[in-house]
Amino acid sequence: METEAPGLPVEVIRYILSFLSTSDRKEASLVNRAWYAATLDRSLQKNVLYNLQATCASLESIRGLGRRHSPCVAVSNLDGSVVSKVFIRSIALHLGPHLEDLSLRDSNITETSFMALVPPCCNLRGLDLSGCNSLFMPGTLLSKEESKTRTAGALVNLRELNLSNLRYLSDSTFNRLIDCTPNLQKLSLAGCHITFEFDPYWGTNACNSTAVLSLNNILRFINRQVKTLKRLSFSRTSITNEAVRSVVQVAGLRLEGLVLQYCKDFTDDAVCAICACQPGITNLDLTGCTELTGKSVMTVASSLQHLERLSLGKIRRIADSALKDLPTIPSLQALDVSECYQVSGCELVKGLTSPRAMSNLVSLNFGFCTMVKDSSVLAMAKILGESLRELDLTSCVYITDISIHAIANYLRSLTTLRLGWCKEITDWGLLGMNAPDDSQPAKKEGDNEPKFSRTFGNMGFFAPPKYLDEKPRMITKSDIEASKEKAGASLSVLTCLKELNLTACTKLTDSSISKEIRFEELKTLSLSMVREITDESIVSIATHCRSLERLSLSHCDQLTDQGMIAAASHMKRLTHLDISCCNKITDQTLDVLSQECKWLKSLDVSMCGGLTITGIERIQLLLPTLTNVQARYLGGADLSLTL
Repeated sequence: METEAPGLPVEVIRYILSFLSTSDRKEASLVNRAWYAATLDRSLQKNVLYNLQATCASLESIRGLGRRHSPCVAVSNLDGSVVSKVFIRSIALHLGPHLEDLSLRDSNITETSFMALVPPCCNLRGLDLSGCNSLFMPGTLLSKEESKTRTAGALVNLRELNLSNLRYLSDSTFNRLIDCTPNLQKLSLAGCHITFEFDPYWGTNACNSTAVLSLNNILRFINRQVKTLKRLSFSRTSITNEAVRSVVQVAGLRLEGLVLQYCKDFTDDAVCAICACQPGITNLDLTGCTELTGKSVMTVASSLQHLERLSLGKIRRIADSALKDLPTIPSLQALDVSECYQVSGCELVKGLTSPRAMSNLVSLNFGFCTMVKDSSVLAMAKILGESLRELDLTSCVYITDISIHAIANYLRSLTTLRLGWCKEITDWGLLGMNAPDDSQPAKKEGDNEPKFSRTFGNMGFFAPPKYLDEKPRMITKSDIEASKEKAGASLSVLTCLKELNLTACTKLTDSSISKEIRFEELKTLSLSMVREITDESIVSIATHCRSLERLSLSHCDQLTDQGMIAAASHMKRLTHLDISCCNKITDQTLDVLSQECKWLKSLDVSMCGGLTITGIERIQLLLPTLTNVQARYLGGADLSLTL
């Protein structure tokens, strides 16, 4: 009689699980008790954030997370109710000693609840109080010495504190809270009302106002915390040139990160001060600072030689020429120039090919840069090659199949590819083939534009033909056979892809979608407004992309129950689904989803004419994980439900 094979030691199982993603570990935990026990190891929980809602139904989940020693938890729907108080006591009892990261973002937590929750969490490293206005509105937080002492004991090792979007944060409450965090490294005051130009203390050192949060008080904190403080955020505030200069000139301050998103009151002079006083910065985010120009970019390129991430999105005064010297920054890994409408990428290409170029870019965002063309994409693909992991070309409306060929041939290590609203992309591009001449639309009478060549090797660029709204022609087997001799790499060679966005690529059909979107690791896919796809595509995607967690099929009005039902059995890991404006889908699909997609958390069925309110209510009853349902204009109702 055969004996049962001995089980693997827990240490070996834990080591195997360490190579898997969170969703893969979730599936592996169902193998047997030994594998389940291995997934509870604290080392595997560090990058997992658990979202808990203050309801009676969550109490059992809290006890389970306590056994896992889960270090990261986000709590929502807190208020002064009895249910919230019971919920908080349960978290303090079961999770408190193990918690390292606690988020109370946008909750209505009271001071009493705060004191019941935070002091037992003696190992906190990160605390998010952003938007907790009810906690700060009375102005009495930590005003009692006993409360302050207990909180200080819990926050002594706190590294990150988020105080964003607090309308009632004052110098007084800020000081009492900050006094409890002697080892703080990262502070966010984004969206807070800070007085930068007015000194309410007339030069004195009182700094105890209960009405305002002042720059003077913040500078006093920075001076006191100068040895540990590494990252600051003043996003969405009215910070001025003088205020920026005052912050970065603090003696002994060595910042690694500075976030100034949508700060519209400072100019290039402030950026020059940052570069002169803080040359060790590795992360600089200037997104939406509309007064900046190319001068700031050139100063950054020449001064911040340790910079790793640079965000310049929505700075529309930046010209293409300003980017030329950025590749000389040796440590630069991520560059965001989204919505910089004067940027075409040509000068960046010149910088990448210059002898002084040292960057090894991993992430590149050209979203909404409408001047980007095939020639730039091809050149960057050749230069960056295997190093690039993330590429965003959303709404680069002039790129064509040539760019897709370049991406498939050179950027084989991509994990994220966003091509939404690139309406000139066709099936031929995804298939890695050149379109036959007869597939091009006939030139209209009086159209003097030169015929646009789609041949991959020909980079003489002309404006693409203006047939954005034409209906794509289905590709036949004879078409494919005729193009095989000139075929290059197809999209399916990007085997590392985890996110793919093809929203509104209206010339795509089943011919390429069903054959090329076959990625084992793909987790996020958007095909919204790709109106020509049918059930064939969705069944193929579900069959070949078994790791899919987020799927958007909005306005794909040819999809039916038959395709969705066949696909649902293969999409076991699906957590977010958008099938809004798909009128051929009925309650039958919802019934099957409730049986097959047990992890579904978010569902959008807005304007689906074939669905009923009864069907929506039924799937909510059958799926306790489904906490967010959008059902706008369904059966004459306008529902937006978050449980």
